[in-house]
Amino acid sequence: MKPSVAKLIETKREIISEDWLKKVEEVRREHHLENISDHVYTNTNKEFVEIILNAVGQGQESCDEQLSGFTERLIQLGWPLSYLTRGLQTFRKVILDTLFEDQEGKGDFEIYYEVESWVDEIVNTLVNEYSGSWENTVFLQKMALKELSAPLIPVFEHISVMPLIGTIDTERAKLIMENLLNGVIEHRSQVVLIDITGVPVVDTMVANHIIQASEAVRLVGADCILVGIRPEIAQTIVNLGIDLSKFPTKSTLKKGIASALEMTQKKIVKIEN
Repeated sequence: MKPSVAKLIETKREIISEDWLKKVEEVRREHHLENISDHVYTNTNKEFVEIILNAVGQGQESCDEQLSGFTERLIQLGWPLSYLTRGLQTFRKVILDTLFEDQEGKGDFEIYYEVESWVDEIVNTLVNEYSGSWENTVFLQKMALKELSAPLIPVFEHISVMPLIGTIDTERAKLIMENLLNGVIEHRSQVVLIDITGVPVVDTMVANHIIQASEAVRLVGADCILVGIRPEIAQTIVNLGIDLSKFPTKSTLKKGIASALEMTQKKIVKIEN
């Protein structure tokens, strides 16, 4: 920013700050932030405007660093990006109105250009910070959901269950295969039950993924039982001509566990008191 414009902003600093703090109350109502206490909202706005105005004297690099920390806190508190962008639009109007007030047309274009460039740079920084933080959050949540979406759960010695819920696409099928093979080795499973009770649709692609998973399990020395086949799923499998004859199937998890116990030469015995 040119020194003449920066000096002009510094002389009007208090007026700009006070005027913006009054007008930014409209942003609060527009973006449904009434649930935030007056104390927190006022202090946040004061911090925001101080960071912006400090950039005039400290430089953009220092401002970016402070904005980064400020934005991170707002994201964690759940404040929307629209609050910041709308607040900056209000700030742009306030600062231009204030600076033009005493200029009488002198240097208006230079002031306008410098302020626009300055505020645009701040907007870009905020949007980039928000985008980066949200992308990272979404990525971490996606990875956590993936890990939880295909767990292999040991239920008895050498017997494990993998409950599947939701649709199965190619990406998820790879995760199922990976978790299945790693789990078989880790838990020393001899029998694995793949429970598709929670899978809404079993088409040719889903069936092929399941068949590939069962074949992979067999190659590492374990047997696979497909359980949770509902009547409508059975009808769909028959109509599509899908061949599931290579491995056992059961209608319920209870029946599957009974078969698994038999295959591992175990049984549940009721002890009389």
